Amino acid sequence: MVTLAPAELTARARRIRLVLSDCDGVLTDGGVFVSAEGEVMKRFNLRDGMGVERLRDAGVTTAFITRERSEILSRRAEKLRLEHCWIGVQDKLSHLDTIIQESGVGSPAELAYIGDDVNDLGIMRAIAEVGLTGTPADGFEEVGRVAHFRGFKAGGQGAFREFAEWLLRLRGGASAMEDEQR
Repeated sequence: MVTLAPAELTARARRIRLVLSDCDGVLTDGGVFVSAEGEVMKRFNLRDGMGVERLRDAGVTTAFITRERSEILSRRAEKLRLEHCWIGVQDKLSHLDTIIQESGVGSPAELAYIGDDVNDLGIMRAIAEVGLTGTPADGFEEVGRVAHFRGFKAGGQGAFREFAEWLLRLRGGASAMEDEQR
């Protein structure tokens, strides 16, 4: 894991305008039900959806980026009212300039990324230099070495929500537990 001083984590978190999330292995457990007709179902955790909403309320946009070509992911992005959903992106690092241009963020310093597998490493390394990165508890070890945050929750089990709450705490926003106590 990449360690930064608390003041640096806070400064970076306050610059974040867009959180990018890989899908399979972060928003899902990485499994898929496949029939003779093709992909049939993926399971999403509704708490992750609340993480998207809480970030939005704090002025932070969320977007999906995935190698998979899946109508299911498009539908989930639509349900969550995401402005951007980059599907079928084979080389995420090469897509970084497109993400910055299409989303309107100024630079990678305004990005956070959560991923779990080796295909996330390139973009995570680029963002980790100036932004923030995370991985679920069951993210591959190599990915964990590039992450600023490794959660306790596995992919599909609330890992995105955990990352969102971490970012909100760093930004000085109330965590979900603090909200509940009010």
